[in-house]
Amino acid sequence: RGVRPSLARGGGEARPGRCGRGATGPGRARPPLSRPGSLCYLGGEMGTGALTVLYEDNHLLAVAKPAGVLVQGDASGDPTLFEAAKAYLKERYAKPGNVYLGLVHRLDRPVSGLVLFARTSKAAARLSAQFREGRAHKTYLAVVEGVPAPAAGELACWLAAEGDAQGKTAAAASPFPGAREARLRYQVRERGAGAALLEVEPATGRRHQIRVQLAAAGHPVLGDVKYGARGPRVGEGIALHAWRLTVAHPVGGAEATLEAPPPP
Repeated sequence: RGVRPSLARGGGEARPGRCGRGATGPGRARPPLSRPGSLCYLGGEMGTGALTVLYEDNHLLAVAKPAGVLVQGDASGDPTLFEAAKAYLKERYAKPGNVYLGLVHRLDRPVSGLVLFARTSKAAARLSAQFREGRAHKTYLAVVEGVPAPAAGELACWLAAEGDAQGKTAAAASPFPGAREARLRYQVRERGAGAALLEVEPATGRRHQIRVQLAAAGHPVLGDVKYGARGPRVGEGIALHAWRLTVAHPVGGAEATLEAPPPP
């Protein structure tokens, strides 16, 4: 079968890398809390964009982040998903004054997929603890250059806690000053001409982790020229998508699994 065209727009061959491999693969997917739907919001601060709401209740707001959009502000001053989500809540519920929205995790700018916000300070504190303690279960889809072997396994290496002058995260097979261990599991879902679609489950939450570890293993994410991909993709992003997130609901503790369909 060919690789999913919505993520794959390029190709390449495998190259040797430095991350260690194991022979374990991701566990089976949990059923979603509800089927993903979408509510397009045309106002707010995103300028061009519509905000796609995947799930909402009194405590949570899950939205789909397009590749190329910032989650929160930086020195560029570009519009952000965070401000668009706040504007959506303010208009939808006719809230006067400032609207509370808690930022509990982030995605890199070139990555697409699910971002979960907290609508109350209590929910924000409880969700932040889950991400910090590794209790939030994240699953990504990635199209990479080449086809990893074995078809399912684990990658482990050490990553610098901060980026260098070019914003890149250094990786090594053994510890070095300031490094932290990074581990992920992957499974090949589809194969194509010089590329493969992977399901990836990070076991740790390090800076640029999936991008760096796959590149270090010889299989950079398509379009991720920062980490060795052969060239950019069409559009603003790379072929990495935050697909599924499972957390304990901050009120009551029930398991909640949310999904963001891959972009068309």
